[in-house]
Amino acid sequence: LTVCSYNEGDWSILPLLPYLSATFGKNSSWILFLEEQTNVKLDRLLHILRKFDAEKEWFLGKPLHDDESTIIHHYAFADNPSVFKYPDFGASWALSLPLINRLAEKVKDEPLKSDFTIDLKHEIALYIWDNGNGPSLTAVPELCTYPEKDPRSQHCATTLDTYLPVCGMPVKNEDIFVAVKTCKKFHTERVPVVKRTWERQAALLEYYSDHADPSIPTIDLGVPNTERGHCGKTFAILKRFLSADVPRTNWLLIVDDDTLISLPRLRALLSCYRPDEPVTLGERYGYGLGQGGYSYITGGGGMLFSREAVSRLLASGCKCYSNDAPDDMVLGMCLNALGLPVTHSPLFHQARPEDYAKEYLAHQVPISFHKHWNIDPVAIFHKWLVDDAGDTNLDFSQEGIKEEL
Repeated sequence: LTVCSYNEGDWSILPLLPYLSATFGKNSSWILFLEEQTNVKLDRLLHILRKFDAEKEWFLGKPLHDDESTIIHHYAFADNPSVFKYPDFGASWALSLPLINRLAEKVKDEPLKSDFTIDLKHEIALYIWDNGNGPSLTAVPELCTYPEKDPRSQHCATTLDTYLPVCGMPVKNEDIFVAVKTCKKFHTERVPVVKRTWERQAALLEYYSDHADPSIPTIDLGVPNTERGHCGKTFAILKRFLSADVPRTNWLLIVDDDTLISLPRLRALLSCYRPDEPVTLGERYGYGLGQGGYSYITGGGGMLFSREAVSRLLASGCKCYSNDAPDDMVLGMCLNALGLPVTHSPLFHQARPEDYAKEYLAHQVPISFHKHWNIDPVAIFHKWLVDDAGDTNLDFSQEGIKEEL
């Protein structure tokens, strides 16, 4: 049975546990969670689950671990990051009903401690483990992230489609307007990286700063630079996008000056979305989801808006409560108030490749990364975001995407 939920925050799983317990707690043995790209061989999966005593608490999956402490996991287990295992959602993961039932009671009795939902798979594992009071993840080798036709998947109960989703011809380059947020102090440090890497992939791009520099060039939107938040600057960009000052396009991409991104891959992904619908796309985070909070697209990995989404946001009267308010979170609050969806893609990344498990990235075709800390950003761009066939010669047929990427 597939469960469809329309409650904001249920994607973070924990708020959904009481419902799962009440609905399936007496007549089921396992709850299996999987991604939309996950394929299941049901007879093989059932055979594997029968090896475990369903009357006991079990947390099953394909384990991931951190090689170094990372900001997206709040530097947990800093002394030995690899000791803690968390599930690769792409391989699917399973909880026995005794564990579901106990966790459901805990969710009802104790408010969720963390306000933010950042990397759900790690946070779920921490919640279940509960400082050693609950079960650790049990590795199940038959839960796999190999492609279905890969010879290594012969023993697998689950496999994963690892190619870039493509639903038609890629969006035209001229139909994406790119806005790069920067400031004077980064004109000579970060902007040159953009110019050396992905700027040439954009047909329409402007740099927005607190200082007009004709050598780049940058545009001063009249919003003072702030050390954090940048809400005022982002809303000025949204207004400019709808004005006659820039060419009319269907899509707006807002990035930081230390975002690394593949626009050809983004154009391919956008073939799956309609610009006449209010689309907001990127890496989804959550705030206060257990207490009626909201989801938002985190800014560093890139925030993608359809023209319709921007139009509805500005028409609603949504605005910053201060110039240095967190722009991505303010936008999330407004979208939630309007009842507009925030669409998650795991191909956008708020952090560096070093901040993610190697096996997790191994089955991705990433679209973006963020931050230049202790890395060579140009080398990272060419390693992770440039395709072997070159950026302008990609085969965007479904088979071509599978082969090239």
